[in-house]
Amino acid sequence: MQKKPQSGLRMPESGAVLAGLEFATGSQPEMLSVLRGLVERETPTSDKPALDRCGEYLAGHFERVGGKVKFHRQPRAGNHLEVNFAANGGAGRAKSAPILLLGHFDTVWERGTLARMPYRVADGRVWGPGVFDMKSGVTMMMFAMAGLHAVHGDLRRPVTILLTTDEEVGSATSRSIVESVARRCAAVLVCEPAQGLDGAVKTWRKGVGDYTIRVTGKAAHSGVDFEKGASAIAELARQITAITGFTDLQRGVTVNPGIISGGTRSNVIAAEALTEVDVRIKKMSDAAYLEKKFHGLRAFDRRCQVEVSGGVNRPPMERSAKVLRLYREARRLAGVMGFDLQEMGTGGGSDGNFTAALGIPTLDGLGGVGEGAHALNESILLAELPRRTALLAAMIDSAAL
Repeated sequence: MQKKPQSGLRMPESGAVLAGLEFATGSQPEMLSVLRGLVERETPTSDKPALDRCGEYLAGHFERVGGKVKFHRQPRAGNHLEVNFAANGGAGRAKSAPILLLGHFDTVWERGTLARMPYRVADGRVWGPGVFDMKSGVTMMMFAMAGLHAVHGDLRRPVTILLTTDEEVGSATSRSIVESVARRCAAVLVCEPAQGLDGAVKTWRKGVGDYTIRVTGKAAHSGVDFEKGASAIAELARQITAITGFTDLQRGVTVNPGIISGGTRSNVIAAEALTEVDVRIKKMSDAAYLEKKFHGLRAFDRRCQVEVSGGVNRPPMERSAKVLRLYREARRLAGVMGFDLQEMGTGGGSDGNFTAALGIPTLDGLGGVGEGAHALNESILLAELPRRTALLAAMIDSAAL
């Protein structure tokens, strides 16, 4: 690898980008060691002790690459981890707004999953629970920072890393922290997994919401007093037919009644029934559209009552000019490294939705390249690990941000 420039001088950009790639490639064995340690520390969102142990493991590694660690401690959720890196190239740099690297280290996998999904490196991939979503992205953050110090000896501007522990269940305890930290940053780079095996970054994500429709009817014996009953199940069935009509694929709105429950016995006319509904929107304006639709529901059978609760809880990350500016810079830097970086969108949400909705430039999908998020084939492409790490480092160091 090229030597660090002396007397505060920085090497030309193309040389620095390629030196960063050389560093990441040479560091791959160590990266895999850290990644294995992360994957083998199982971190289901519901397991606070496991999350906190993993947080301490991460804190130790980030401190070794120069980070100052701060925990946002939680009474029930896992403690959220913030790591700050100072710009030591002069007073002007120290006053610059930081770049935020955003992610999470909770997973959807319960403890014990390793027994049937062990960490392994095989067939050009790294396998294991959480390796794709998103422990490879967390590892990349660590080695991107190490690479910048190795190549330049300093940082162009401060960097903040925020890793949360409840992203997989809606970010209830971390959202306010994410938004507070992001407000003091110039841009947000989200190290969630890339989209597809071609490794596209994400320039839009749908917003996410949940509605519950609860129907109250009137119980009666289905044989003796049928006409005296008012079936909550029958009413709910008609309501479900109505709400599925709210889906508008052309505008990116989807409505999915995913859970249905109700009734007590087959010979009792049901007094209660409910459905839990997932909604996705591409534009924030469609949150008001759905709110009006859901709260406009009325009982078909006037003997029943219909109660609606919920709403959109994760705003969409819209494909804005600010997002595209970051994407174009990432694509330009990828070109320096010799590959073409594409963009895509997804119906799933991330904590980047929150930061983009605040108007802060946000680019998502800068993490591992692979497939199988939340599935038994979860894996990343081994060859992409150093390249994506070098791209993340180049983005952090970019004067355009």
